[in-house]
This record gives sequence, structure tokens and C-alpha cells, in this order.
Amino acid sequence: MVDETSLDERLADLATGGRQGAVPMAAELIRARGDRRRRRKRAARASGGVLLAAAVAVGGLSLVRAGLPESAPPAADPSPSTSVPLFVAPTPAPGEEYASELGYVYDAVVLDGGRVRVTVQQLRDEKGTAVPTGVVHELTLPAVTPVEVERLTGGKPGDKRLEDVVDRLRAGPQWVFALDYDGEGRVQSLREAHWLSVQ
Repeated sequence: MVDETSLDERLADLATGGRQGAVPMAAELIRARGDRRRRRKRAARASGGVLLAAAVAVGGLSLVRAGLPESAPPAADPSPSTSVPLFVAPTPAPGEEYASELGYVYDAVVLDGGRVRVTVQQLRDEKGTAVPTGVVHELTLPAVTPVEVERLTGGKPGDKRLEDVVDRLRAGPQWVFALDYDGEGRVQSLREAHWLSVQ
């Protein structure tokens, strides 16, 4: 009985090894990369609704606040300006891995500890045209954050790390990216939004 079990295990190992040898590793990587891109595109489409819902919620809160009587703020503790929209990190829709935010990424600065600080000027997609929302915020990201680029590298599509493109992102708003957020509000990757025209 022991011999039959070990023979079955050896045959299973040989079959697994044969299957792995029959499918080249490059094909597996290409398939995995394609699956990731499909998930990100689905997340980008879904995030448009999430951003709209967040905008409606913020607008509703400001209307409710406008109906309440206001007291004068204390001189020592001024409240922040309510005319500047606040940044709300997008959250993935049910069943989605990521939610995306569109925006200019610029003013990149390398920090100690393998991190990069960038400024993001949020945009929304209006029929293929990027339109500013008025929200500007800063992010501090790991220097090894994956970045998919195309125009940024002279029209050559490829994958880089954030630290590889800091020099191109040091200037003012020029390059539009989709930033992929996970369920905990962390940026997992940046994808150059080459499909959008900028207003």
C-alpha cells in the first residue's frame, strides 16, 4: 500500500512538471499581466460611479451645514476653508480589487526611507476628456510602486517603478495617471492615462 501511494505521488509530480514544461513561463506572465490590466480597467470604469457618489455626499453635507445656524469661530482656532474640496480616497466596488482616481501627478520628491512624495490634482473623465475637479492632495508612496507608462517614455509602453520616473514627474502638472487604490486606501500602482485628452 505504501509503494502504491508513493508511486501515485511520483506520477502526480511528473505530470505537474510536464505541464509546467509544456507552457512557457513567458506565456504565464503575459496572461497574468493581461488579467491584471482587465481588472484595473473594470475598476477604473466602476470608480466613476464611486467618485460621483462621493461628490453627491459631500455636496449634501454642505447643504445640510448651510441650513444650520453658524456660530463665530474662535479667533485662536480658525477652521479650514470650506471652499476647497476635501480628498476622499476611492474605495473598490463590491467584487473589485481596486478603485481608481484620475489625476495629474507632479512635484515628485524623493524622501528618506525609500519613499516618494507626489502632488495629485484630481481629474474626472468627461467623454474621454480629463477635466479638473478642484481637489489637490499629496501622497507619500513607496519608491518601488509599479508605474505603467507610455507617453512618459517617448511612446514605448512599459512597466517602471516610481523611483525610475521621479525626474519626469518633478515639474508641474503634465502627466495624467490613474492611481489604483486598494480597499484600505493605499495606492497599489499608477497607470499613465494615455487614453484621455486633457482640457
